[in-house]
Amino acid sequence: MAATPQKPAAATPRRKVSRHRGEGQWAAGHHTPLNGNEQFKKDDDGLNVRTRIETIYSKRGFDSIDPNDLRGRMRWWGLYTQRKPGIDGGKTAILEPEELDDKYFMLRVRIDGGALTTRQLRVVGEISQEFARGTADLTDRQNVQYHWIRIEDVPEIWNRLEAVGLSTVTACGDTPRVMIASPVAGIAEDEIIDGTPALEEMKRRVLGNKAYSNLPRKFKTAISGSPVLDVVHEINDVAFVGVRHPEHGPGFDLWVGGGLSTNPKLGVRLGAWVPLDEVPDVYEGVLSIFRDYGYRRLRTRARLKFLVADWGPEKFRQVLEDEYLGRTLVDGPAPDQPVERWRDHVGVHRQKDGRFYVGFAPRVGRVDGATLTKIAELAEAHGSGRVRTTVEQKMIVLDVEEAQVASLVEGLEALDLTARPSTFRRGTMACTGIEFCKLAIVETKQRGSQLIDELERRLPDFDEPLTINLNGCPNACARIQVADIGLKGQLVLDERGEQVEGYQVHLGGALGLEAGFGRKVRGLKVTSDELPDYVERVLKRFQDEREDGERFAVWAARASEEALS
Repeated sequence: MAATPQKPAAATPRRKVSRHRGEGQWAAGHHTPLNGNEQFKKDDDGLNVRTRIETIYSKRGFDSIDPNDLRGRMRWWGLYTQRKPGIDGGKTAILEPEELDDKYFMLRVRIDGGALTTRQLRVVGEISQEFARGTADLTDRQNVQYHWIRIEDVPEIWNRLEAVGLSTVTACGDTPRVMIASPVAGIAEDEIIDGTPALEEMKRRVLGNKAYSNLPRKFKTAISGSPVLDVVHEINDVAFVGVRHPEHGPGFDLWVGGGLSTNPKLGVRLGAWVPLDEVPDVYEGVLSIFRDYGYRRLRTRARLKFLVADWGPEKFRQVLEDEYLGRTLVDGPAPDQPVERWRDHVGVHRQKDGRFYVGFAPRVGRVDGATLTKIAELAEAHGSGRVRTTVEQKMIVLDVEEAQVASLVEGLEALDLTARPSTFRRGTMACTGIEFCKLAIVETKQRGSQLIDELERRLPDFDEPLTINLNGCPNACARIQVADIGLKGQLVLDERGEQVEGYQVHLGGALGLEAGFGRKVRGLKVTSDELPDYVERVLKRFQDEREDGERFAVWAARASEEALS
């Protein structure tokens, strides 16, 4: 039988072949600038902008500033343009940068480890009063932020800061940002190990060093030998956490790849124990991996957390050991769970030398220059020459003799800076918000302060540790995902159907004790005006339903959506 003729096969469409651009990793040979940020960094190192600020912009004024310097390289010296007054949150994502820009700057003073002498604090306060209209916010990364800074005044501000050993170098930008550390390093009675020598060497190696001044994006660092885990190590790019090795003694457990913003990830342990004298080498190794292998093609993936998520901790450790250290790291234990529920060092605590330190709480990090100078004077009047800032927007006076403690506490109270705060004063923090930030959608600082007052009035006996974090936008500068009650600013509809300022609610986030991200209840949003009523309602339900000793975060994870609404 003759074979049945076959129908000719249809031609397969030819797929267009394009060369994969990769992720912009230098170590993979992808050096071509792939976005505008990478281009302006290639054109000129951000550190070089200081000369132009000093010789051109400060003399010719705001309008003389090159746009790539204004919205790019000036961050390498701690300068961001602030939000033009009167622009509501609905226009944040609509207007062009030049429409949002005011002709004034936020200037961030980096305070590594939160360490200040009273002389330095006095200078910080004086600069605030003379050049920043009194502004001087404490951040949750131990810095101080000024607002209303004129470009004409920047060189003089630098001169005054640097005269007392402070700086704004790489306080912003695609750089190694401020290195946060335990504010009671070297003085706390319960300290496992003092990381200060390593911190100082890390600063010496990288600050102002052009080998590390062009990273894919910002790089956040933490080191602490405190058993209370007081530097939010889980949400830093690299963190060194104090531990005791059963054979080698005190050292640090190495964590990498933490970060929040719109794609939050908790850091992961590499399982490596690092002795104090090796911390700077390991730090440079992790930093160099980020520089060389970090993703530069898309800004939205240009943080170390994405590389760590793709590689996994085993590969990351192997590359660190093989390509950057040339040696194998020692395996080590994980940190113990902290016993303390609060990690802010507020209150009166004995130092290892027999003196005391006194931690106190401003309102949501909002202080002013006059207050800072008064804190310096008050500390000196009580025999102290050292103060500290914390990652919870708090401050500490160190080295106080026992006989001076009560008087110091009384003096702080007179400044509305309490060492005996309510749960709500102690546990509430807020980002800059729409008052000054170009990314913000809602107000935060004033709203947070008002919330404290309302909750103190309505729930005067509530004394369970609790964190309430307010953020003006989705970027999580105030760590909303890891708060007991995290409030993400957005526009919401009120009962009349009108757009007003409000918040999406995250409930039950935590760091330290069973770290995890807060729960979002479907459709749960509150207006700013409704916020006190909502928080009061949820906390009363918690009090009614909690089991003996149960933390808010644990209750929120098991509670019904009705109880959380």
